[in-house]
Amino acid sequence: MDNNAKYGAEEIQVLEGLEAVRRRPSMYIGSTSARGLHHLVYEVVDNSIDEAMAGYCDKIDIIVHRDNSVTVVDNGRGIPVDIQPQMGLPAVEVVLTVLHAGGKFGGGGYKVSGGLHGVGLSVVNALSEYLEVEVSRDGFIYFQRFEKGVPVTSLKTIGKASNTGTKITFKPDREIFEELEFSQDTLVQRLRELSFLTRGVKITYTDERTEQQRVFQHNGGITDFVLYLNKNKTVQHKPVYFKDIKDQVIVELAFQYTDGYVENSFSYVNNIHTIDGGTHETGFRTALTRVINDYGKKFNIFKNGVTNLIGEDIREGLTSILSVKVPEPQFEGQTKTKLGNSEVRSIVDTMVSENLNLFLEENPSVARKILEKSINASRARDAARKARELTRRKTALESSTLPGKLADCSERDPSLSELFIVEGDSAGGSAKQGRDRRYQAILPLRGKILNVEKSRMDKILSNEEIRNLITALGTGIGDDFNIEKARYHKIIIMTDADVDGAHIRTLLLTFFYRYMRQLIENGYAYIAQPPLFRVRKDKKEFYVYSDQELEQLLKKIGHDKITLQRYKGLGEMNPEQLWDTTMNFATRTILQVQLEDAIEANEIFSMLMGDRVEPRREFIQENARAVRNLDI
Repeated sequence: MDNNAKYGAEEIQVLEGLEAVRRRPSMYIGSTSARGLHHLVYEVVDNSIDEAMAGYCDKIDIIVHRDNSVTVVDNGRGIPVDIQPQMGLPAVEVVLTVLHAGGKFGGGGYKVSGGLHGVGLSVVNALSEYLEVEVSRDGFIYFQRFEKGVPVTSLKTIGKASNTGTKITFKPDREIFEELEFSQDTLVQRLRELSFLTRGVKITYTDERTEQQRVFQHNGGITDFVLYLNKNKTVQHKPVYFKDIKDQVIVELAFQYTDGYVENSFSYVNNIHTIDGGTHETGFRTALTRVINDYGKKFNIFKNGVTNLIGEDIREGLTSILSVKVPEPQFEGQTKTKLGNSEVRSIVDTMVSENLNLFLEENPSVARKILEKSINASRARDAARKARELTRRKTALESSTLPGKLADCSERDPSLSELFIVEGDSAGGSAKQGRDRRYQAILPLRGKILNVEKSRMDKILSNEEIRNLITALGTGIGDDFNIEKARYHKIIIMTDADVDGAHIRTLLLTFFYRYMRQLIENGYAYIAQPPLFRVRKDKKEFYVYSDQELEQLLKKIGHDKITLQRYKGLGEMNPEQLWDTTMNFATRTILQVQLEDAIEANEIFSMLMGDRVEPRREFIQENARAVRNLDI
């Protein structure tokens, strides 16, 4: 590696001060909850990743210590230590104490970079009880310590260095954060993602709290990412990979088709997941649609009335990773989730068009598979449109539309209204009688709904239970989906605490995740927690929600002269019991469904609801001990 490349104090530009960070931390890291806490680690790691992207670092170590302090070490060039001319201080001190000071402005230090607009390290420092930095550079090791963003030592030399790099150790400040416990799963997911996006870099995660270590290194880059996403699916061909550079914009695309019906695409700008898409995604989708249509026409593949395919048809079953590196990215909104650079659209469009045309010409068998799948999707879409129109016509929810199904609430303000999706007519009857009719609506399901992981939209919309559900929710589905039309802001899945109940719950969550994901993202989806046992002693009743809770209760009240009932299903409870234990606003427990990691969620739904048995068996064996209620 070339450690002599120009990266000195003069590349560190000072833009503004650091006063407001401790007063308003959420403006800089999103929140002071667990999400903001983990963001601190991402910001430090992003600086090391920037060194790797620039070609100066191939090893990053992340260590979570027992006291929840964190160390990040890389073998990059080391943060500059010479005097920064504007401030008259060592550059490393400026980087750590001045907001918007870094090598990311004006293109001097880095061509492209991730992180929070260059505020990263100074914000981490400001929000840490302490931060210590060690820089190995120019043959020496330099050290400085900060507390709550303020230097408590000057930069000093503590030894000789045989290599280069940066080591940062910080401990989040308990005065700032509501939570101080780092989640190993959350950190591992992000580090795995970064290893896919930064080809070849070796990322080692060590957790001293659990004495576990994970190593991530993907020499195949985003091609490995696609293989990882599709590992539980039946694929149609080997992954396809393109890379091109134009006007300093680097574009990488990897994709592979599966035999499934759901598109599974992720896009990134400078390693930041752009969940709201942007110009790079538009360029990719436009080119894909145009090239596939042109190929179909050129080789007379269209037949039986299909003359043109829309993007939705062509992306059915597509898994893709689009990663672009942009020198001066413009993001819409503070959260950096949508790219706005107009020039990137045409760069991606041109790159995909040229490479995809060539690929299809050279791989006619793969091209034909993609076209045939897309044509079948087009026919299914037409059938789905007819089914959707039927659903749309029913949104008035007159009593004649859903005879004996939906028992609606009288409240018309969605933010005050709840819909309980209940398994079976028996539990549905109890729920209808026991509910608060003003705020709580009940929709009983007959049996298990369709597994949408294995079904096309036309089949999904021809399923009566799903149609009733869509109509009751009021949001529409697919292209018609509109979260603002949701008739309830709490949608509560209330099933039995047994294997069948868990299956129905998973089927419903799969449907919401694949076709109504905004319900989950907006926090509208919940899971009811009915009791497992009723214990009676001396005319007193206790409801118990787990085996552990039962054990604790029996220790407290004793085992003699008790009556113990284990509930096999909700239907065994009378309306009053169901209200008291599971539906009463004041006493119930309901779990909000949260989408922490879209990539992991996708993997789990594909595995649990897909065709392949072996990964499902492995998952059940690995997680069996964590299952709360299992009725065999």
